[in-house]
Amino acid sequence: MRRLLVAGNWKMHGNSASVKALLAGLVNLTWQQQVDIAVFPPALFIVEAVQSLKDTPIIIGAQDCAIESKEAALTGEIAASQLVDVGCQLVLIGHSERRLLLGDTDSILIEKFKAAQAQQLKPVLCIGETQQQRENNQTFAVITSQLNSIMDTLSIDVLANAIIAYEPVWAIGTGLTATPEQAQEVHSFIRSLIAEKNEAIAQKIQILYGGSVKADNAQALFAMPDIDGGLIGGASLNADEFGAIYRIAGNK
Repeated sequence: MRRLLVAGNWKMHGNSASVKALLAGLVNLTWQQQVDIAVFPPALFIVEAVQSLKDTPIIIGAQDCAIESKEAALTGEIAASQLVDVGCQLVLIGHSERRLLLGDTDSILIEKFKAAQAQQLKPVLCIGETQQQRENNQTFAVITSQLNSIMDTLSIDVLANAIIAYEPVWAIGTGLTATPEQAQEVHSFIRSLIAEKNEAIAQKIQILYGGSVKADNAQALFAMPDIDGGLIGGASLNADEFGAIYRIAGNK
């Protein structure tokens, strides 16, 4: 039985005061023993999050890592080894904003994925289609290409220590959300694609849904058999809303 994971991606949000308040709210959540919980703060606030949440079950992740796994002459970048050193356990790889706005190609993401795992940092691989690609019936082709770039280059075995996040780009920050049935269809496809190469890994891997998840739609999404939790954006910036989603996951 796969555990659910509720993960909050804070993106480029937060200042000293708001992060302090958010962390204080997270400390007071009621813990759901059967659900994993994680947050991905901006790099500036990772150490503060680790320190503030050290006595909680909350896992700390980073939003990105460098293509080099260890310290190197890469101005502005952060190595996986540095993230692990300060207490990170997870890292987002290939979030759509980095793919579309910041030039992270499949070849770059392969290197980042490899760098993360070299330091025992668990990658959360983000995949998903744009609105135009969905309208052109290219969803499954895009998903296949993005996932195969990792599986074919690094082998299926790397997914034994990874998480997948399906994020339809058209549903991120737009207020639009894939219906539970739409999301389940893609999640099922992702699992079947992995199963073609390794059934055991396919059944074990957590596949999260990311796309405007809120307390009022989380229950229907999490009820789907192949949706193993959510990668939460805006709703994770409010401890009460994030906590409500977390509690819903605990009732699946």
